[in-house]
Amino acid sequence: MNDPKLLKPVETTALALAIGEKKANSSFRTLLILGFLGGAFIAFASQASTMGAFNLLALPAWYGLGKVVAGLIFGGGLVFVLMAGTELFTGNVLITNAWLCGRVSLYRLLRNWVIVFMANLLGSLCIAWLLSQSGLWHSGANLVGGMTIKLAVGKVTLTFGQALALGILCNWLVCLAVWLSFSTTSTSGKILAIYLPIFMFIVSGFEHSVANMYYIPSGILAASDPSYVVQATALGVTPEALAQLGWGSFFINNLLPVSLGNIIGGAVFIGMALMYGNGRPDEALIQAMKEKVLK
Repeated sequence: MNDPKLLKPVETTALALAIGEKKANSSFRTLLILGFLGGAFIAFASQASTMGAFNLLALPAWYGLGKVVAGLIFGGGLVFVLMAGTELFTGNVLITNAWLCGRVSLYRLLRNWVIVFMANLLGSLCIAWLLSQSGLWHSGANLVGGMTIKLAVGKVTLTFGQALALGILCNWLVCLAVWLSFSTTSTSGKILAIYLPIFMFIVSGFEHSVANMYYIPSGILAASDPSYVVQATALGVTPEALAQLGWGSFFINNLLPVSLGNIIGGAVFIGMALMYGNGRPDEALIQAMKEKVLK
């Protein structure tokens, strides 16, 4: 018997196209506000995962368990984004399908990406700055601050190729989570569908552009406190590696290749692959999904 809460694959594609069209035509104000919140929600998840796993991540023998703990916590960020209806650049990569089907123009696609990307960055920077002022990074005898620096240094010292590949792998899973959340009308089903791929990407150590909008700026801010630097040094961060941590390396060494990788991973390996693999829906089905889900 068919599950009335589970859409057929072609129905999910139709819904994804309808949602992409709606997002592409949203106003600047809507994208700015919801993008700011989307970035903030991912930043909250990033900070919480660091706080929950910092002591395990500091110990080589317990590193894997630390990633598991971080993965269990971080998934809540995308749950917040999708359930609250906010905007996230990495998920909006799926709007590519609506463009390929001629439902939105290339201008509308790029307009959405640029506004949401910048709004996500603003939201992430806001949370990073507030946390830098909160004193919470002094937790664990300053080890949270040290781990905040170490995580950021690890990201800006990746090669372009490594960051690109890790970005592809990351958004392959993130957009899978988004796509699977479209496939069910059940709240519990959506949460489970979101959690599993996100858990896998965090445990694997893949690179997410919006999460890095928090991780790297927070590391830059933490590096201005000598007490955090001492702990980072104890965690194995060398002075040479620390010297590479800055705003230029954030944008050029990490955010650029990771964002490109995120676009490829989400647009090609999920959006396009599932749309062409399952078949493009006809106009009647797309309109039906609009009326059923987006009314």
